[in-house]
Amino acid sequence: MPLFVGSDLTCLRGHRLVFTGLSFGLDPGNALVLLGPNGSGKSSLLRVMAGLLKPYAGDLLWDGEVIADEPDRHRGRVSYVGHLDAVKPVLTARENLAFWAALAGADEPAERARFALERMGVAQIADVPGRFLSAGQKRRLNLARIVAVPQPLWLLDEPTVALDRAAVVLLESAIAEHRAGGGVVVVSTHAQLVIPDAGQLQIDHYSPDPGAGLREWMT
Repeated sequence: MPLFVGSDLTCLRGHRLVFTGLSFGLDPGNALVLLGPNGSGKSSLLRVMAGLLKPYAGDLLWDGEVIADEPDRHRGRVSYVGHLDAVKPVLTARENLAFWAALAGADEPAERARFALERMGVAQIADVPGRFLSAGQKRRLNLARIVAVPQPLWLLDEPTVALDRAAVVLLESAIAEHRAGGGVVVVSTHAQLVIPDAGQLQIDHYSPDPGAGLREWMT
């Protein structure tokens, strides 16, 4: 069995059926790119994968164990970067990263912060408070979190937003390095992101009726 498995997943948000009958399987070192138009359910699937949103039906398994049985344990193996800006404006970039690293239980969080800033090419912003960072710098800082504390599963929602090409190349390199070490990466993106041998999942193929609700789906 693959390391990370989704089996016959159904997601319902409010009264709207987002997707149903969706399955995947990822081995160590695998990457999966989520495709589909806006509103098709890419972000919802990432939140389900992260354990932040419970599927209406179906199962998620990690190494053969049902994730719903120990959700906190699963969240401890996930690095999730969503749309929201998680940068605290009063803390410097280095303090933000050190705080996140310490929260994740990393040894020497300040050193992990320094390494991550260098890895993402923004060492020069280390002492700049979050409120003074540009959109691109904030995005790099958010992505530096996954480098500071590299958990086995990376879930990235439109990670290239506000990034220039140089930053995208650094992200591609970080993803490749993570996969080489056996990490798993799932990415939602509309941009050109070079991830060799990545699988693709067309989310809108799993929504039989974009306007369907629970009652219509069950009948």
